[in-house]
Amino acid sequence: MIEMNDLPASYVEYLLSLEEHHAAMVLPVMRESVAEGTHGVHVRGLGGHSEQAYVDETVPFGHVKVTVT
Repeated sequence: MIEMNDLPASYVEYLLSLEEHHAAMVLPVMRESVAEGTHGVHVRGLGGHSEQAYVDETVPFGHVKVTVT
């Protein structure tokens, strides 16, 4: 299992900026990104408290892209 210290610094920094329930939603996607090692994470806000996080081939590995729709 991938631990926090195995994540890129930008992932850890982003997680630390979130409330616990949001971090719990994003962390599995970050672990998937690290396991694959090729693409970064995109967090898309859909307004209100609804968010999606996914590994995005347009985001460089180790980076987090945040968009609000």
